[in-house]
Amino acid sequence: MDCSPAAPSVTLLSATESVCPVCLRRIPAERVAEGDNVYLRKTCPDHGSFRTVLWRGLDSWHAWGHGARAAASPQYCASAISRGCPFDCGLCPDHRQNTCCVVLEVTSRCNLACPVCFADAGPAREHAPTLDQIAERCRTLLDSGGPFNIQLSGGEPTVRNDLPEIVARIRNMGFPFVQLNTNGVRLAKDAAYAHTLREAGLDCVFLQFDGTTADVYRAIRGRDLLDVKLAALDHCAEAHLGVVLVPTLVPGVNTGQLGEILRLAMARVPAVRAVHFQPISYFGRYPGVPQDSDRITIPEVLRGIEQQTGGLFRAADFHPPSAENAYCSFQGRFRVDASGGVASASSTAQASCCGSAPAATLVQLGDGARRSRQYVARQWAYPPVSETSPAGGGDSDVSSLDQFLTSGARTLSVSGMAFQDAWNLDLDRLRDCFLHAIDPQQRLIPLCAWNLTSDSGRALYRSGAAPEVES
Repeated sequence: MDCSPAAPSVTLLSATESVCPVCLRRIPAERVAEGDNVYLRKTCPDHGSFRTVLWRGLDSWHAWGHGARAAASPQYCASAISRGCPFDCGLCPDHRQNTCCVVLEVTSRCNLACPVCFADAGPAREHAPTLDQIAERCRTLLDSGGPFNIQLSGGEPTVRNDLPEIVARIRNMGFPFVQLNTNGVRLAKDAAYAHTLREAGLDCVFLQFDGTTADVYRAIRGRDLLDVKLAALDHCAEAHLGVVLVPTLVPGVNTGQLGEILRLAMARVPAVRAVHFQPISYFGRYPGVPQDSDRITIPEVLRGIEQQTGGLFRAADFHPPSAENAYCSFQGRFRVDASGGVASASSTAQASCCGSAPAATLVQLGDGARRSRQYVARQWAYPPVSETSPAGGGDSDVSSLDQFLTSGARTLSVSGMAFQDAWNLDLDRLRDCFLHAIDPQQRLIPLCAWNLTSDSGRALYRSGAAPEVES
């Protein structure tokens, strides 16, 4: 008698398209339920079949995706539909969302050589656009529906000594919000550097912050960086630079520290404006071919947050986006009082990966990207000094709902973004993306397509040329 457990039943949920992780050609794909999990299944005629977990928790999959998204055609399309998604980025008319934030890479060099890196950056990389080339890309953005929020990235942008000049030039061109994606090494070493960047016009530091113990950094970054991160935080606070803590979540390494990261963030409000969790995605540089055990999905992150904070942050306090695809992200906004208490400030709103706004309003306006840009500028920047002082009411009791929702000094945004790689890429999600990179050819590329690499490390777009794969 066979006593082995029966295989879970398989239910087809919907059809989509994806790419082959080996050759990156476009292939049909299916979203299927197996037991309580949702998977993406696909078959390449040359390289076989692939199956990757997307979501753990079938009931929450259905609930999370319920409701209309605020789709909107790009204001400006630089390329025509020719080979189809994801090979016509520019953006093309097949794209379904405007731009919220643009990643502008100012160098491919880095002062670390992390085992995990989206961009496969390192000390030996040398490409860096000139100031004039950066300005040219910014003019293209202004002509493409901007100004948008700008994230300066790389590589590690702080290896450029002219970074303050880059920030100032972008602000002078009319871009209202500039953030810096950084590992924090230079900010930690030089206390005056944060002041220099703030005076140049920088609004926010998007700080790589993977955990609260040395072993986490040794595993993900190759060395103990905890003291570096804390020093960078101190220097940003002294300069009144808003900080977003950005943990890359790696199962078995730091997924047990969600609560500790949030408690650290709470203790450092108002300088820390947000925590933005990023479950690891397998593009750029990473160790080995990913298995399902190497992935953590959005509902697992939310359950982990609730469990590890003892219910201080509840899974029910978080919402799907109202602009980009529902399965890309989660967000919640909270008020942290001076004694460490937490209350949700987003129960009346649907949220985007960057911010929140009433869902019905977004559907009517068809402009969720614009509203998300505005939310980020308010929430992620350091609040006005008058709000953080006792006279300004930053720590005072809030007696009305309106005050509660608009008092920015002691609010903390907690969000997450599930980036896609070649194994779990869903082209429906990609078409809904409003986080874009601008490449040297002045093309706007959805961020997951920009970072996409095959299992051998071959990039779809990062090489700078048009994709050379079958469509």
